[in-house]
Amino acid sequence: MNWIIIYGSHYGTTRKYALKLAEMTNIPAISFESVKDINSYNNIIYFGGIYAGGILGMSKTFKRLKNLSDKKLIIVTVGLSNPEEKENIKNIMDNIERQLSGEIIARAKIFHLRGGIDYNELGFIHRNMMRLLYNSVKNLPDEKKSAEDRAVIETYNQKVDFIDFSGLKDIIAEIRD
Repeated sequence: MNWIIIYGSHYGTTRKYALKLAEMTNIPAISFESVKDINSYNNIIYFGGIYAGGILGMSKTFKRLKNLSDKKLIIVTVGLSNPEEKENIKNIMDNIERQLSGEIIARAKIFHLRGGIDYNELGFIHRNMMRLLYNSVKNLPDEKKSAEDRAVIETYNQKVDFIDFSGLKDIIAEIRD
């Protein structure tokens, strides 16, 4: 059964995870923008960077799937907020549910990894979005700040890297299953 790793990465963190998994498993990795025929693969691993709540390229990629009955799907999100906090997982899953059909979600095994951010690398739009977000949450009372809000405040205008390749071990176990 043939495998493919597809990734949606704007600034490179998600791409790093996808390429590391490719190196560890000998599964080819390709950007979602370059995928020609997703239906020719039986096993699809999608790595998507989280940007403003959406998961880059995921909806566009999975909309092209014709027949799910013979597919094994693994979805891996990569974001700034800590995926070990239940509140963050709930928010990520809410975003996935807005982007994908229930049928795809039911068939997929979903993992969450932590990425990073470098404000010096952000484009104009993303930098302004983060500034607006920061300004909207920085003065909230502590009891009203979500885990995501706290992550934005703690990392604002910095370069932070939370990449941890050991998080790929559970994905490799799922591939071998």
